[in-house]
This record gives sequence, C-alpha cells and structure tokens, in this order.
Amino acid sequence: MRTVYSDRHRLQDGKAELVDGRLLPCFETPRRADLILAEVKARGLGEVIGPEAFGKEPLARVHDPRYLAFLETAWDEWVAAHGDHDALPLVWAIRGHRNREPGTIGGRLSYFSMDAGTPITAGTWKAATASADVALTGAKLVAGGEGAAFSLCRPPGHHSGPDYLGGYCFLNNAAIAAQWLRDQGAARVAVLDIDYHHGNGTQIVFYGRADVLFLSIHADPAEEYPHFLGYADETGTGAGEGFTRNYPLPWGTGFDRWSGALDDALAAVRAYAPDAVVVSLGVDAFKDDPISRFTLESADFTTAGRRIGALNLPTLFVMEGGYAIGPIGVNAVNVLAGFEDARGR
Repeated sequence: MRTVYSDRHRLQDGKAELVDGRLLPCFETPRRADLILAEVKARGLGEVIGPEAFGKEPLARVHDPRYLAFLETAWDEWVAAHGDHDALPLVWAIRGHRNREPGTIGGRLSYFSMDAGTPITAGTWKAATASADVALTGAKLVAGGEGAAFSLCRPPGHHSGPDYLGGYCFLNNAAIAAQWLRDQGAARVAVLDIDYHHGNGTQIVFYGRADVLFLSIHADPAEEYPHFLGYADETGTGAGEGFTRNYPLPWGTGFDRWSGALDDALAAVRAYAPDAVVVSLGVDAFKDDPISRFTLESADFTTAGRRIGALNLPTLFVMEGGYAIGPIGVNAVNVLAGFEDARGR
C-alpha cells in the first residue's frame, strides 16, 4: 500500500485552542503526522510519495466558493485587522439570529467557524489545500487500479462542512476524495468514518444523496463533541433517506461493543456494493487518547483493519484524528497492516 504525504502539513501549527474555558496548547500538532510517517517507514508498509496538485475545482465540488474565498484570504485579513497572532472566532449565530455573512474579518471568522478550537494561522490555507491534494492523490491511485492507498492527511477534515471549519478541520478531505471518485465514474462510494468523533461535515455533504453511503461509529453526541449531529435517527433526507447510518456509543465503550457497530456498518457496505470505500481513519478511540473516552487497545486497530480488508473493495484510507501522541503511529499503521493482512499481502 502506497502512502501519500506532504511536508506542507507543518504550516498548520496553531498555538492554542479553547478547551473547557481555558486556552491550552493545540492537541492537533505537526508531530502527529511525523510519527505516523515514521511508523509507516519503520514497518515497511510501502512506498511514500508526494501529492499531485489538483487545484480548486475538486474543492468547490464539496465546499461553497464563498467559504473557499474566505479561507484563502482569512489570515491576511486577520493580520491587517488584529496582528499576526492566531485567529479564533468569538461569537456564533444561534436560534433567532440571522444567517448573514458579516463584513469584518472577526465577524466572518465566526460565521464560517463552528468552534474555538481550530485556529487559522499563517500557513492554514497552504496546509489545508496540501492535505486535500494528499487525499485526492490517494483517490487517484485507487481509481487507477491500486487496491488501496493511505492518504496521510493533516490537517484532518471530517468536521468541516460545505461552508464552515471546526474540529481542527478546514477542508473535508474524505468528502473531497469521495466526490472526486464519483466524478471519475464510480457509481457508488461508501464513506466509513471510524474516528471517535462524529463526521458531521461529511454527513452534511452527502445527507441528501443516494450515491454516497455514509456510516459513522462515534461517541454519543449527547455526551461528546460535536454534540449537534450524529444521532441514530439521522438517516438521510429526500433521495438520501436510508443512506446515512450513525452508531453513537457511550463513554467507556470497549472493543466488543465498538466492533459490533463496525460489523453492522461493514454489512451495510457489502449490501450497498460500492465501487470504492473511503475510510475516515481516526484512531482516537484508543484508551489513552487525551480528548476521548473509549477504551480500544492498539491490537484492536489491527483487528478492525482486517475486517475492513475482508470487504475486498478498493479502499482509500484518509487520516483524521488521534491525539495520544506516543502510540498514534502504531495505532494508525495497525489498521493498515491488518487491512493488508486480510488481503494476503
């Protein structure tokens, strides 16, 4: 399995995020990707290649052009108005407010953000577009006949919606890759999100469609971020009715219960018979993750990879979350190695 990686991820290096009423150092750091890459190389997973440049057109197939324009110029506007410190929003539209884009950079930052944990920095646009190119290059490998590819994306993407950032995510890499696969001729694509947190952005992108099946196994939003999406009764709308499946699980969930949800999701993927699968690969269900409350062991990720591999479908892995820095590389590569083992490689 080839890994796609870009050093430009290091350009996203926020100083602080708002956590439980305090500004704390960001959990989403460049070291995450560095450790995963080191483990890929140490275990001989396969060749590591750089991404191709795909431009803005594939991004605009998923994201609102107004949002892309904002994201591209936000840092320069912020520096001109407030100075060269990280940009975080201050206020959000809520029930009874007008959904209208403000004129100032502070207002627009709030308009296009869903939390105060995702700082825009001097390198955000370059890092985010490089991450999307990493996902698209992996999708191109899969579309070209490779059985699987690993897009080592950073920053992650699954919390980013058509017109907003949040959850450390700016561009929805998995959704961009899935849409690109559709545009290249795949009749159906399944997106399987195994990150600890619900893939709210991906769900919104495909919620009204039958050509992309979205399945997410995650912590119950009644207890956990992102709180406002990810409930079991969200199953799609219109043509998309029945093509979204959520598996919200309580704090403290271990592998037995988690894997039961995975097996159900994989059965749904088989029944859907997609031309390709995109896996939003988060490993923050790990027992020692600092911002998560599941209890999976490192070996469990190998088992999960084997079960995904048993689908025997063209598969793109897109890196999402995982914040237990020490074992993040082991956990991520365990999934990939388990997948390869199931394929007899």
